[in-house]
Amino acid sequence: MEGDDCEFRYGDGANEAQDNDFPTVERSRFQEMLSLLGLETYQAQKLSLQDSLQISFDSMKNWAPQVPKDLPWNFLRKLQALNAEARNTTMVLDVLPDARPVEKESQMEEEIIYWDPADDLAADIYSFSELPTPDTPVNPLDLLCALLLSSDSFLQQEIVLKMALCQFALPLVLPDSENHYHTFLLWAMRGIVRTWWSQPPRGVGSFREDSVVLSRAPAFAFVRMDVSSNSKSQLLNAVLSPGHRQWDCFWHRDLNLGTNAREISDGLVEISWFFPSGREDLDIFPEPVAFLNLRGDIGSHWLQFKLLTEISSAVFILTDNISKKEYKLLYSMKESTTKYYFILSPYRGKRNTNLRFLNKLIPVLKIDHSHVLVKVSSTDSDSFVKRIRAIVGNVLRAPCRRVSVEDMAHAARKLGLKVDEDCEECQKAKDRMERITRKIKDSDAYRRDELRLQGDPWRKAAQVEKEFCQLQWAADPPEKHRAELRRRLLELRMQQNGHDPSSGVQEFISGISSPSLSEKQYFLRWMEWGLARVAQPRLRQPPEMLLTLRTKHGGPTDLGEPLWPEPLGVEHFLREMGQFYEAESCLVEAGRLPAGQRRFAHFPGLASELLLTGLPLELIDGSTLSMPVRWVTGLLKELHLRLERRSRLVVLSALGVPCTGKSTLLNTMFGLRFATGKSCGSRGAFMQLITVAEGFSQDLGCDHILVIDSGGLIVGALTSAGDRFELEASLATLLMGLSNVTVISLAETKDIPAAILHAFLRLEKTGHMPNYQFVYQNLHEVSVPGPRPRDKRQLLDPPGDLSRAAAQMEKQGDSFRALAGLAFCDPEKQHIWHIPGLWHGAPPMAAVSLAYSEAIFELKRCLLENIRNGLSNQNKNIQQLIELVRRL
Repeated sequence: MEGDDCEFRYGDGANEAQDNDFPTVERSRFQEMLSLLGLETYQAQKLSLQDSLQISFDSMKNWAPQVPKDLPWNFLRKLQALNAEARNTTMVLDVLPDARPVEKESQMEEEIIYWDPADDLAADIYSFSELPTPDTPVNPLDLLCALLLSSDSFLQQEIVLKMALCQFALPLVLPDSENHYHTFLLWAMRGIVRTWWSQPPRGVGSFREDSVVLSRAPAFAFVRMDVSSNSKSQLLNAVLSPGHRQWDCFWHRDLNLGTNAREISDGLVEISWFFPSGREDLDIFPEPVAFLNLRGDIGSHWLQFKLLTEISSAVFILTDNISKKEYKLLYSMKESTTKYYFILSPYRGKRNTNLRFLNKLIPVLKIDHSHVLVKVSSTDSDSFVKRIRAIVGNVLRAPCRRVSVEDMAHAARKLGLKVDEDCEECQKAKDRMERITRKIKDSDAYRRDELRLQGDPWRKAAQVEKEFCQLQWAADPPEKHRAELRRRLLELRMQQNGHDPSSGVQEFISGISSPSLSEKQYFLRWMEWGLARVAQPRLRQPPEMLLTLRTKHGGPTDLGEPLWPEPLGVEHFLREMGQFYEAESCLVEAGRLPAGQRRFAHFPGLASELLLTGLPLELIDGSTLSMPVRWVTGLLKELHLRLERRSRLVVLSALGVPCTGKSTLLNTMFGLRFATGKSCGSRGAFMQLITVAEGFSQDLGCDHILVIDSGGLIVGALTSAGDRFELEASLATLLMGLSNVTVISLAETKDIPAAILHAFLRLEKTGHMPNYQFVYQNLHEVSVPGPRPRDKRQLLDPPGDLSRAAAQMEKQGDSFRALAGLAFCDPEKQHIWHIPGLWHGAPPMAAVSLAYSEAIFELKRCLLENIRNGLSNQNKNIQQLIELVRRL
């Protein structure tokens, strides 16, 4: 009972502390900042992820922000493209302030305004001067806080995920002066998964992959007490930076990216991690370590400081002076078990005062003189950073507190902070997910017992339908054989239709049928993470082991056998729904089931709603390597009904062998959610819908862009029997035949998969040739300055063995022409891109390179220009796409 009373009073006091943190004047300052950034309209109806991903005129322009209202959109666009300069809030003033800058610099008169910080460091800390005017930058941390407070939970999650990929420090506790509370961002971090190698050695056993929310690591907090001449953020960046390369994870005032004093972001707590690569020459620490940074003075943000002391293994306090007020604050921490270190830079004759108070604090905080460091202007920076690292290393070697972000959130709740994940819709969705996943002990067994329409029944039905389709095109198909195939198909479909959805599938259907759009989205995200947690341990292998696994399947094999372990995912539940719909539709078409007795006719409508919310849906089944035509066409019909007049489509597909960066490219270009990395084991082709802004759709010539990622369909190897090659070639023909624009992703410029060449030859006969873009990229290449020469000659050379094999499959033999003769390789029309290496530095601590981001933007601009100029073949509406699916 005493504990309950104590906790109640503590929480009540915490709320009171939050109220005291924000005087009335701060509320109006927050509103003024929102007005300045044009975000005041998003307080009632939050900005959504779908809003931020719309294609607009600005999507084709590499323009610089001119007024503060441009800054949120500029930040979102650059963050979506993983641009390392996303935090730059410098504005370009044009002669015509309301006009966007034109593309050519020679056509605009501009002035770049940089805001220099005041010389007096105290001014930077205490200054609450006038808010930034339209010709001065906004502090990047103010922009981040204002944007997060104006965004819904799913856009917040996307912002934080992209910031993690850019190696920016992430917001952990978000201050909100307007509503008198701080929010701990647990949900926003749920999607972040990191990989690392423990030391030593670097091998299979040392590879780790886990969610940052769930993995435990020691945490070290850096805070400021009163005034400090030393910058916490610069010190943290130096500690985290290997060698002499400076990584600016934490924004600081010397970056010249918008250096106005903070207006609404004091009280923000940021977090960043160090993850080891398994290489002793690069790794600063042998295990993952979290670093926390409190913006502002601990005296003004005592609640956040209290949280940091409860979750950290050690706290570093930077200050110039220790006064009686600060001494009392620290004295109240006498019960804490956290280690404390002081980093002093005494000035103005305060040295003796500092020593007096430090001597009093030694027994209170259980510190000694080794816990006090002095850093003045003459101190060697490199030596000082090594000393900080040595202290962290000593703490790591001793028994110390290790916490996950979930543990931090639990401590935050006890202190009275709001946790974003605690809303009712999110918790209801989580409970539903747990009711499904707690029954999954073994993924293979669950698929066999609960997802009963997949496996052998669907594989056999797909094979029969393929044979039946081939007979449709035969010159004189034997009627007896057709009747036999029809009988076998109906028998298999009746067998499928005899089942009822399992309890897990019914629970899934209930989750995606929720009338609340937010609850539905929460449920799908929870399902993705929940299923990932129950994935087979064998999937947790380093990328090089997965590549080795793939090569073992290079010879003849069962076409239904996965090339690598396929983890259980949301697509399997949707695939099951699709099979219930397929079986029922087949029986209705054959007159074996009255239409009035249909139970699953509403399933395509549920799936189309998911497509509209941004979920990638399976177009080609990764299990059977076939398209469930009735399910796909039913889904597209429902999509047509929901879009009504806005149903003009451009179809953009990306093909290439697995792990050449197709999905990463599409995700970076358009902000999509295709599976990447180790997850790319799924062989199915997936589609995702992008909306074109209404004001731009007439100019672009379409209302939506349907993007298709071929996933792992094209393996790129000929088998001795040729069966897999024929299948891959057919699938490539299907995807390219549906497309207006096709991006061919290549590991090397000469490495065009034979199946894709085969599809080119087939499509050339039909006269349907989409606009092609050939992209050479190497995701594992470290980016280097300067452009790498492109070698167009290799694409124009006579074909090699694989090309000749493709020609033989088309029975052209010796009459096969040089590859340069094909329409897609017209030297005047071809587009060949070299995309620089993805990483700047060595993973896992590498950020996405600026050169990669800029090259992807140029490719995106070219694709949109081709669509707008009609170079992407004839655009379609959804009805035409449905007919094309049936025909192909």
